Amino acid sequence: MLKPDTLALTVVLALLTALGPLSTDMYLPSLPAIAAGLQASTAQTQLTLSAFLFGFAAGQFFYGPISDRVGRKPVLLFGLGLFALASLVCALAPNIEVLIAARFVQALGASGPIVLGRAIVRDFYEGPRAGRELSRMGTIMGVVPALAPVLGGLIAQFYEWRVTFGVMLVCSMALAATVLLRLPESIRRKSDAPISFGSILKGFGTLLQHPGYRTYVSFSMLAYGGLFAFISGSSFVLQGVYHLDELSYAFSFAFMVVGYIGGTLSAQHLVGRYGLDGTIRFGVTSLAIGGVLMIALVVSGVPSSFAITGPMAIYALGVGLTMPQAMASALMPFPERAGAASSLLGICQMSFAAILGIVLGQNLGASALPLPAAIATTGVLALLVFAATGRARKA
Repeated sequence: MLKPDTLALTVVLALLTALGPLSTDMYLPSLPAIAAGLQASTAQTQLTLSAFLFGFAAGQFFYGPISDRVGRKPVLLFGLGLFALASLVCALAPNIEVLIAARFVQALGASGPIVLGRAIVRDFYEGPRAGRELSRMGTIMGVVPALAPVLGGLIAQFYEWRVTFGVMLVCSMALAATVLLRLPESIRRKSDAPISFGSILKGFGTLLQHPGYRTYVSFSMLAYGGLFAFISGSSFVLQGVYHLDELSYAFSFAFMVVGYIGGTLSAQHLVGRYGLDGTIRFGVTSLAIGGVLMIALVVSGVPSSFAITGPMAIYALGVGLTMPQAMASALMPFPERAGAASSLLGICQMSFAAILGIVLGQNLGASALPLPAAIATTGVLALLVFAATGRARKA
């Protein structure tokens, strides 16, 4: 069985939390092909991403509170099974409407592993140790968005886009087998709170009354919002405006991934010296610098795609520094409700990203400007929130 403080457990938890990024990043190079193959518009194709985010948010409503009551492992297996089934439907989708609906259900399944991965970390670890573990997971998880677009680009060049969802199906089945056979139950004491819509909402209300929780959730929302803006809009901007082919786009995507991995690696060292808040300070500063630099380069008319990918690496560095520490800080005051706290954090994060993705999708066109505008806005807001919430973070 997998044990705490082992690399094997870290890798498995990282892969569970990477299922969501895998579900988006691998098929990004195929978005134009999906639009052409299913005779869909850019806005309709963009909805396959936004529907995924809404499903991701909706699924997180239940997974955490239910796992607090019945245990992490059975709920985790349910989520992986649902993801596998929906991946099969995606692969067979006859039109864009079915694909959008299947992506929503696929996200309902994928939301379980990421919620429960964070909750399992809180079950096993405390304080900065939890932040370091989430950063270690982030480093390993960063390999997925590095490889997924490249694999997706290769599939887009040599096979049709449906093969991408077949690969997702195989990955989810392999993870389910590992969880079933190797992952121990991590929860120390199960909650005796009743499971109902009303009780879950009441529990979420209690969490939101904590000023520190609200603040750290906002950091996670803003950092991920800018990241998702790049994920959802970069294929149309880099391929449509800067004329990169599928494989070139996939490799350009790696700039962002390298920045993110650099952030998570740096966080593992910084958190011991500067603490969770000190590391977040470095992170939100990077978010703001990356976003402002991107919009400055695009407005000044730099013709290279590096005007997008270079500053995005700086922004992604900030994401790697900010998000794991913000998640650990948000969950820290709630050891007995780690599942619910993780669920609500995910709901807020994914709902914000989905709304931002829809707004961005409606404004994408011949100009690259809407993408850096969205990323700069989230980065600057994160820095401003940090500057204004010193008292709340100490509560």
